Amino acid sequence: MKESHILESRGDKWFNWVNMLLICLFLVVILYPLVFVVSASISSPDAVISGKVWLWPVQPLWPVQPTLDGYAAVFKHKLIWSSFRNSVFYTVAGTLLSVVLTIAAAYPLSRRDLFGKNWFMLLFVFTTMFSGGLIPSYLLVKDLGMLNTAWAMIIPSAMSVFNIIITRTYFKTTLPDEMLEAAQIDGCNDFRYVFSIVLQLSGPIIAVVALYSAVGYWNQYFNGLLYLDNQKLYPLQLVLREILVQNEVDASMLDMKEIAAQEGLRALLKYSLIVVSSLPLLLVYPFVQKYFIKGVMIGSLKG
Repeated sequence: MKESHILESRGDKWFNWVNMLLICLFLVVILYPLVFVVSASISSPDAVISGKVWLWPVQPLWPVQPTLDGYAAVFKHKLIWSSFRNSVFYTVAGTLLSVVLTIAAAYPLSRRDLFGKNWFMLLFVFTTMFSGGLIPSYLLVKDLGMLNTAWAMIIPSAMSVFNIIITRTYFKTTLPDEMLEAAQIDGCNDFRYVFSIVLQLSGPIIAVVALYSAVGYWNQYFNGLLYLDNQKLYPLQLVLREILVQNEVDASMLDMKEIAAQEGLRALLKYSLIVVSSLPLLLVYPFVQKYFIKGVMIGSLKG
């Protein structure tokens, strides 16, 4: 049998071509900064400062000598490895806690038989518009005894109202009431229903919440700036901030007098640290991307 094709009108063809052109332009706009950062991180400091690097480490018009001295300098810094381990711990522990708290709050709010659920939801939404402010938050963390502890990086960011809303909407649109009624008829209580049925059917939204939380924990530095004085507890982003903004470069990194001037070292470290701090999440995202798209589309429906 011959395959049938729908004939496109001239307007449809123009529309498709314009869409493809716009998508290609957006792709270039998004990819160029990433390619430039990677190229600058493996180029010589003199080439980066002089503007010779604009796309690839080796340009066709002038030679740009590739080098890994920036990465060597990064991993010789006394705080890099400890801060990297700290960020991994904060991200993993914080993501697990955030997912548990989000599901614990979102599932009851999705149930029609929850008494006063509208008032509870109002309280959650209220916190997104009004808060005590920076000083009361600091005093609260201090009174709880979490200053200069790992909990100061995990507890204050453990709950996100946005994640609760999209998770609640996912539960309401995906899990029918008839499923709960059938489980109750079979003698299933609420806790068993959540662990045996709800969690089994909620892989996409769990992936979305986990990814949102992981990105937030991995990129956070402000909590560390407020609550941490011990450098052994610093996250990677805080060390990155110190090097980029305050230009605090440890002299023990490399003897850069033999390679480039101090300004060249700062430029080289800047791009190398961006790659080091961004690479873990870029490697994780492809594995959760299909769940991420499905969960966001379902969880974003108004319900």
